[in-house]
Amino acid sequence: MFIDYITLMLINMVAGLVLLADFVYRGLDGANLKRWIPGFGLVGGVALATGLHMMWTWPVPGSFNISFGETTVLFGGLYLATAIALAQGWDLLTLTVYAFFAGLTSMVVGARIINLGQTQRPLIAGLGFILTGLGGVLAAPTLVYLQGNKTWRTVGAVVLLLAAAIWALIGYMAYWSHLSGFSDWQPPVMR
Repeated sequence: MFIDYITLMLINMVAGLVLLADFVYRGLDGANLKRWIPGFGLVGGVALATGLHMMWTWPVPGSFNISFGETTVLFGGLYLATAIALAQGWDLLTLTVYAFFAGLTSMVVGARIINLGQTQRPLIAGLGFILTGLGGVLAAPTLVYLQGNKTWRTVGAVVLLLAAAIWALIGYMAYWSHLSGFSDWQPPVMR
């Protein structure tokens, strides 16, 4: 039996995407940017810790460690850096450049999950990765050129919320099955 905390990673992603959707919709106007710091920091910290552990120890079978671990590190680092940038009053432009490449990675991973038929629901998981990545790819144009366009920001928030809904569906279904599937598991020291 292997250690599986992808459920935690997924629900953390849901929280992060909902926060980001709200930030895109309301926060880009610049009013009280400090309100976003705790949420972005918490999401970033959880994602960075779980993603790094998954990358370094490969606790789940196969390439799921790459798909979920590495993309979670990109996601977590970006959220943590955003929290720090907001706290310091720094410009977010360089983070949107990073978000472009992190988002592109997420889109490639999503397409490959669909292509390989990975996960129990490859189309849904792949779309989750692709929509999440789309948010990152479009971050720079939104910040630089379309920040004042409320329609564009609304569409962006909806895309992020759709991605969050997909991850919530997958994550909560995984919690439901993991509680049953792992109910008899014992740590090696107790066997």
